[in-house]
Amino acid sequence: MSLRVAILISGGGSNMVTLVDSMTGDHPARPCLVLSNRPDAGGLDKARARGIEVAVVDHRPFGKDRAGFETELQAALEAARPDILCLAGFMRVLTAEFVTRWQGRMLNIHPSLLPKYKGLDTHARALAAGDAEAGCSVHLVTPELDDGPVLGQTEVSIAPDDTPESLAARVLVEEHRLYPAVLRQFCTQFRRV
Repeated sequence: MSLRVAILISGGGSNMVTLVDSMTGDHPARPCLVLSNRPDAGGLDKARARGIEVAVVDHRPFGKDRAGFETELQAALEAARPDILCLAGFMRVLTAEFVTRWQGRMLNIHPSLLPKYKGLDTHARALAAGDAEAGCSVHLVTPELDDGPVLGQTEVSIAPDDTPESLAARVLVEEHRLYPAVLRQFCTQFRRV
């Protein structure tokens, strides 16, 4: 029996698409839900086009009530019964209580070579620091932002004329390679537990 994977998005869903498209054939998992905190997220239509169930829990009506938002988020997830959560451009910081509930079963892709540049504006920060390399990391999510154990990384050389946008575009290509590979390996190991 395949593991069930829910993918959380906030935008266009390019990483979600690469994950979904990789979960075919002998892959040990199948997508069971694509959930967004934004009703206008472009990734929702891409998921529907692939026959994947979608759900929306709009964070805006909750204002600063993160617990209320996460209660609705949890209810939507429980209805889909995932074994694993993949954050793929999900732009909400989750509380320690929510993360702990999914401890060891939630992955995230981050556009830096963690532990460098946690949070936002990673490409601009790498350029400002004069780094020779940037990249992306897939990590287990823990209550501390972008701080969980790294499961895989890919480096990208920084060119002298790079802008944050040009660097981001090259890193995104590597994200699309790295995340499906790490998810497959994680699912294979997860099944043995």
